[in-house]
Amino acid sequence: MPCIRLRAAALVAAALAAPTASVAQPAQRPPAAAPDPAVEAMRARFEALPEAERKALQDALVWTGDYNSVVSGAFGRRTFEGLNAYRTRTGETRDPLDPSMRQAILAAGEAARRAARFVVRTDPASGVTLGVPERLLAKRTPLPGPVPAGTRWQSADGRVTLETRAFPPEAATLDSLFERATAPMPDRRVTYKLKRPDFIVVTGETATGRSYIRYAAGPAGVRGFTLGYDSRLAAEVDRLVIAVANSFVPFPDAPTDGSGEGAQRPAPQAGARPPAPAQPSLQPPAEPSLQSALPILPRAGAPPAATGLVVAQGRVLTAAAALSGCAPRIGAAAARVLASDPAQGLALIEAPGLPAPVLPMPRATPVGADEALTVLAASAEGRVVAPGTAQGSGVVAPLQPGAAGAPVLDRAGALAGIVARYPDAPRLVAGVAPPARFPILPGDAVAGFLRRNGIAAPGGAGESSAGAVAPAVVAVVAVTCAR
Repeated sequence: MPCIRLRAAALVAAALAAPTASVAQPAQRPPAAAPDPAVEAMRARFEALPEAERKALQDALVWTGDYNSVVSGAFGRRTFEGLNAYRTRTGETRDPLDPSMRQAILAAGEAARRAARFVVRTDPASGVTLGVPERLLAKRTPLPGPVPAGTRWQSADGRVTLETRAFPPEAATLDSLFERATAPMPDRRVTYKLKRPDFIVVTGETATGRSYIRYAAGPAGVRGFTLGYDSRLAAEVDRLVIAVANSFVPFPDAPTDGSGEGAQRPAPQAGARPPAPAQPSLQPPAEPSLQSALPILPRAGAPPAATGLVVAQGRVLTAAAALSGCAPRIGAAAARVLASDPAQGLALIEAPGLPAPVLPMPRATPVGADEALTVLAASAEGRVVAPGTAQGSGVVAPLQPGAAGAPVLDRAGALAGIVARYPDAPRLVAGVAPPARFPILPGDAVAGFLRRNGIAAPGGAGESSAGAVAPAVVAVVAVTCAR
């Protein structure tokens, strides 16, 4: 969900739904990639911190929108990308693990959390521990009837409803609740479903609304929560759904043994932030990607048709595929297509009045497998900095509609390419597009296209640095269409 910029917490259960790959014989396995020196150096600095501070940094980066994984205190590629994404987005050049930068990250995360008034506590009616965004869900009432026991939170206009629910063993099972939640209905489409022995997750859509259902089984019965909301509020609420799911602890009084959702951590003390719960439904091993990318979400209106990169005064580069049937606009002003090369997949737009930017140097060599990348995309709320990973001729990243044409930069700030296109019907989980693979048009093709259109791309043998990503952020613009 581009954003209350929480990157929030963004939990993509879809990562677990992928089929498990068969294990290859040792002789068939590809050679292991050499360790990335930059990652290993940051790992050493991160792991030297106390566990409480490691978790606090990950939690803060979730709320700033720069980390899309589970808060565990363990270091992995997602933590590396999240720390660098924060530095890039804020225009910093300091090491993100310097003491002053760590304090800045913690302060920014706490400010975002408080802005949402996200309070995590144990609900006496159902027994679950859950985070509630009380700024939005101000009305609180008990559920009617003895079964299920629980509490209902609603927005002032009734367009968003969160309910906790607890069923005793004789009243419901995961099987019966899963069957009910996924039963065919003429006015509802199930958009995602996951069933494991000890928990289920189901999301759905109607013509006007969306829903998220999550239940877990334990000795005390079945406990969970449901969240339903007007689809016109998706820009704000999709992200909060993920934050709520990340905070969910169905059995807070059960001993912790790490075996699943039925064995959870003790309930937090009043006013204290609970430790990150075990979330087997949300995390594949080793820092799974959770959503959001926690990408930035538009507050209202449609997302941009494409992202553009200002490459010279009054000139914007974007993906040709995004301009099909589009009369482009940059901001409030009409623009026009100066050149389009469908074979290369690139287009150049004239947009008078735009200043000449500091253009990143196009990269002449292809990106390597699993190389860390950064995607700079436009959204209705502003610019999005999304961490990604190279895969084949594309990038795996949590991008949202409007990302076609977004520049893709490597860790040194060089232009590795631009996103070639965005699917017309992206797969959504709880209204959020999970990380997916997007084709990119390589940097050398971009440099050639610019030269043919009279724009000299930066060159030179000098090395760039991660700080060079920051100037490119301000050169990213939203391209809309007057259709």
